[in-house]
Amino acid sequence: MKREILKKVVNELCDAKSYERVYFKDTHDVSMPSIDLLKEIMGHLQAILFPGYFQDADISPESMPYYIGSYVDKAVRLLSEQFVSGFCVGCFKDDRGYCPECHGKSSDTVLLFISTLPKIRELLASDVQAAFDGDPAAMSLNEVIYCYPSIKALSYYRIAHELYRLGVPLLPRIITEMAHSETGIDIHPGAQIQGNFFIDHGTGTVIGETCVIGKNVRIYQGVTLGAKSFPVDKNGNPVKGIPRHPIVEDDVIVYSGATILGRVTIGKGSVIGGNVWITEDVPAGSHIAQRQPKKNE
Repeated sequence: MKREILKKVVNELCDAKSYERVYFKDTHDVSMPSIDLLKEIMGHLQAILFPGYFQDADISPESMPYYIGSYVDKAVRLLSEQFVSGFCVGCFKDDRGYCPECHGKSSDTVLLFISTLPKIRELLASDVQAAFDGDPAAMSLNEVIYCYPSIKALSYYRIAHELYRLGVPLLPRIITEMAHSETGIDIHPGAQIQGNFFIDHGTGTVIGETCVIGKNVRIYQGVTLGAKSFPVDKNGNPVKGIPRHPIVEDDVIVYSGATILGRVTIGKGSVIGGNVWITEDVPAGSHIAQRQPKKNE
């Protein structure tokens, strides 16, 4: 009886109708990207972006070129392999074996990505300063860099965003989901976020793919910058890539639990109170809050 049940289960699971939507077919002798290797790569990149904080290194200005050079070399070698996996997963050629197009594209894109690291560090330095300035509980920049979940989430996001912008398949989403699982902060790699950005506490924060966020913006835990609805094609499938998430202009504060949906604009300098629901544009300089009940109501 046991053998017959197991045989039946195996046969059902091997039926093409069962697995066709969840089966990865290796067409170029390349496996799916490795989560473990991506974690290692992110460790190397954090060591580059925040020298002295990670990877247990004692660094001086004199030894900085050797330290940074070493981690850049490690990152390039590992990224090259993972980029090939990413590009091959999205490659629709059916021939097996070595794919020169995917390998060539990977090599070029790795160098383009590495060239963005100074810009990423500059943005992250502004995010660290924004966290320190915006949180009276922060005692030092060291504490912010080493302990604050928003800095980890933004580090992963800013790296993933550059990969997304360069057209690397799959890897950007894997990287931001790694941060999401550790911090509770969900930022799609396609979102556009300028500098001096601070997410206080952060748990439950959601920032959608087509969000545009200006400079000096601060948001709190549980904020959703999401989509209200989306059009579908003639077959009922969602239309991809259209702007459907909010635009948050410079110097905006959004307090905990606020939900802002659709392609609406929150004007410069506005303050959005906690637990409000917004689906329309908010003029610059606005203060939006829940209506407070009057006495005897």
